[in-house]
Amino acid sequence: MATKRSQPTAKPTAPPAEPPRTALRIHAPDALPAAELHVLRDLNVLRAPVTDLLAPAGIPAGTPLRQNRFITQGYVGIAQTLQGLLDPDFQPGGASRVRPCWFAFAPHASQEAGKGMLGAAIARRIIDLAQGESLPSVAHAYDRVGLTGSMREGAEKLSTALSWHGLPRDASAAIGALAGAMNLEPLSDPRTLWSTAHRFARLFFQAPGVLPLNKAEAMARTLERMLNEGNLAIFTDIGGAAQAYLAWRRGAGAITPERVLREFTLRGATPQQAKRAHDVLVTRTREQPAPSDFASLLPDVSGPSLVVAGFALTEAARQAPGGGARDALIAIANNCFAWREQHDAVQPAFTPPGRLPDEVSRPELTQALTPLLRLQLGSVMWNFSDYAATQRDRDSNPLTSKPTEYNWAGFEDRWPAILTAFTLGYRDPTALWALPQPLVPADSPLLDLA
Repeated sequence: MATKRSQPTAKPTAPPAEPPRTALRIHAPDALPAAELHVLRDLNVLRAPVTDLLAPAGIPAGTPLRQNRFITQGYVGIAQTLQGLLDPDFQPGGASRVRPCWFAFAPHASQEAGKGMLGAAIARRIIDLAQGESLPSVAHAYDRVGLTGSMREGAEKLSTALSWHGLPRDASAAIGALAGAMNLEPLSDPRTLWSTAHRFARLFFQAPGVLPLNKAEAMARTLERMLNEGNLAIFTDIGGAAQAYLAWRRGAGAITPERVLREFTLRGATPQQAKRAHDVLVTRTREQPAPSDFASLLPDVSGPSLVVAGFALTEAARQAPGGGARDALIAIANNCFAWREQHDAVQPAFTPPGRLPDEVSRPELTQALTPLLRLQLGSVMWNFSDYAATQRDRDSNPLTSKPTEYNWAGFEDRWPAILTAFTLGYRDPTALWALPQPLVPADSPLLDLA
């Protein structure tokens, strides 16, 4: 049983009225049954105030879940506007049969990050409930927060495996919730289940803190911060570039790729580099798959210049007669945006220069989660485990499963997998326009739980 955290002395006051028990429904496709969570503010809420969250220009301050909601909806607006350039028949709220732009993938990716943040929020709620009392069972912990559906199934499976590694019941319940919103199918392979649980257990015992709940909280905190920082970094960089481009475009009159390269710029970009990238890439539209190794192909071109080239290629696609030529240009432009996103913008969130004293290792936490990663693209699903199954067996060891041999924190592991997610989306372009619904209602107390 954990020691109850001390609270500051306060003058006696009338007890506040209990907020109503609020049901949270997590929207999910039919293949992923919805989960429900009841948020109670009066049960052992002993958390200390947290420091102010990072609030880049244009993104409101608030909890990671609230910022994720803003970012996901922001991507939706950008995606609809840019797809309208490529497909004159496209209307917001409808679907497009034209190959989707990078920004059509972005809301779905942001939503998956939000699910991870939601898992961290649930884990922290379980930790709060466990303060000063002994949880009789993992099921009791999940009952207390009202966790049901597929999220509960995954959380229970992982928490059971964690108990085999010696973790206390309350810590196992909290850590199990971290992965509850992810792809559970790989855990049906005993090798993946054992490896995932072993990695989580090792992180737990290495985590800062004396009490088990302190260690579990460090893991939840690390996941939440990592996902939030990555979400913010990508949106402020690539999303901000798109907002700047659309603002410039509105007042620029007739647009050509040449004008984009000559007149539109971003901080860190140069017209010379952007033109060089465009001129090299526009000649490679017949290559299959589309060019993606920009470190070798364009080693002297900066990420911002590559983004400018991506917008010029988008304009070239808009003016293309259609069919294969247009699709090829869109694919190359998407790779330009994605390279900047993954190689530059989000990488520091996965592999920061140093570890904060109240966190666990971000690369090691990401490695533990890698087999469970997925990306819901409207009506189609991309799973990392499916991708790994098509790759060679890295260690030629039958005792380890292929998905456990990768680490999403490493760009070299992440980049080839992301390209296959694009390919899946290209096969059914209309699927992506079943855009994600908010994870939680706008008035849910969970959005403001810190």
